[in-house]
Amino acid sequence: MAAAPDSVAAIADGLRSVGYLPGKSTALVSFLATQLGKPILVEGPAGVGKTELAKALAKVLDRRLVRLQCYEGLDEAKALYEWNYRKQLLRIQADTGAGAGTGGEGGRGWSEVQDDIFGEEFLLSRPLMDAITSEQPIVLLIDEIDKTDQEFEAMLLELLSDFQISIPELGRIEARSHPVVLLTSNNSRELTEALKRRCLYLWLDYPALEHELEIVRLHAPELQETIARRLVEIVAMVRDLDLKKPPSIAESIDWARALLLLGAQDIDRAVFEETLSVIVKHRTDLDVVAERVGVKLQQRAAAP
Repeated sequence: MAAAPDSVAAIADGLRSVGYLPGKSTALVSFLATQLGKPILVEGPAGVGKTELAKALAKVLDRRLVRLQCYEGLDEAKALYEWNYRKQLLRIQADTGAGAGTGGEGGRGWSEVQDDIFGEEFLLSRPLMDAITSEQPIVLLIDEIDKTDQEFEAMLLELLSDFQISIPELGRIEARSHPVVLLTSNNSRELTEALKRRCLYLWLDYPALEHELEIVRLHAPELQETIARRLVEIVAMVRDLDLKKPPSIAESIDWARALLLLGAQDIDRAVFEETLSVIVKHRTDLDVVAERVGVKLQQRAAAP
């Protein structure tokens, strides 16, 4: 397992080496999280690299990534643990029925069996339990926490404060190693102050043009410089429109790779409209972008 980078510059270099180009604040907060042992709350619009940051940190730190994908209605049983009821029932039947009908002594009574069926062997571990009980340090990603409710946030407080969980039948289980924790949010609802107090905060937005150009160059180095620059300029124009889903950084990279495969020598209106579905994924958005941005590309081509 790799040692944690000992400086902001070292963690920035590490992230770049695994294909993630961090801004200054991203490198700083990532470094502080590894040194202070505090979770990071990463907020920002969809598609700006929040989830990818957790994956990149796991690679840099040489740790296993444990991911909890949040959704509406997520409860403790799916996030923490649940009891293996079928296995418990088999144990109960075996213990209470042993010897019955054979002329011997009957099986053990319920009071004797009860303690046996609430042991760790009957637990079904879910991502948060997996993170706590891992022998080796891991990176824990709690993805899209804003999709859950405040009750779920309250359950997380014990985990994020002390890296422990309480199971009524077993008592307190403390972390065997100290995880690096990232919580991501698309900012669809306001998170509780109690949760925010326990975290370092990082806001990620769509990158500036030069930064996104560097990202595209990293992932599609064969693309001509002029086309790569034109691509990020057009993506910026698209994001400025009132769309249901603006193109993400990953979609910028996909578009660059698509243009390479097609052997495009420029991004004129025809090429743009042919490949538009790579970066725009809603029917109504397609019409808006084709009209607004397509016209600008045509005007550019017609200009002397």
